Amino acid sequence: MRLPDPPLLLITDRTQAQRPLADIVRAALAAGCRWVSVREKDLSPADQIILVESLLPLARQFRACLTVHGDPRIAKACDVDGVHLPANGDPHQARALLGPEKLVGLSIHMVGEVRALDPVMVDYAIAGPAYPSASKPGHGPALGTSGLQLMSKAATVPVIAVGGIETATVSEVMRSGAAGVAVMGGIMRARDPQVAITALLRALEQVLAQPRPR
Repeated sequence: MRLPDPPLLLITDRTQAQRPLADIVRAALAAGCRWVSVREKDLSPADQIILVESLLPLARQFRACLTVHGDPRIAKACDVDGVHLPANGDPHQARALLGPEKLVGLSIHMVGEVRALDPVMVDYAIAGPAYPSASKPGHGPALGTSGLQLMSKAATVPVIAVGGIETATVSEVMRSGAAGVAVMGGIMRARDPQVAITALLRALEQVLAQPRPR
């Protein structure tokens, strides 16, 4: 399955949000983001469903992909576009529940994890943290571009980089072999999320327009 285009994933975190979450998602979509994943694991399953269903019309309005971080049963209940699983998640269970047409992703932190990915079950992996992150201080160690390069070369699925990624670092992340970037706190905390997403998308466009190293 092809990943959403452009390869920029916005992950939500309402605890960092400087404005209502729906307003941030709307601003990101208006700027051109076409992939949002709802990551609000502190909420009960019922409250997660309510939140996801409130954001789904926005995603559909912009023809964007909406996924859920966490429980594939929530993704199934809301009929969204897929699920992103933690590193200890079960892709076989998620695929069996959601079927072949939905996105199934998995978090990875070490090269050994990426080598174990089954491309029949997993569509992509999120690798991180790429850099030290204000959203998860002390989480790491950071992979850096060398770590991302090792993971990207070893992977049989696209690798999305996450963690401390800013406009200035998009180019080096993508040149390390990443298929895309994921952002969270920087957008949740942004004074103007639309401006911040626009800058990230422009940086992505510039690097994607250039020949990629083999």
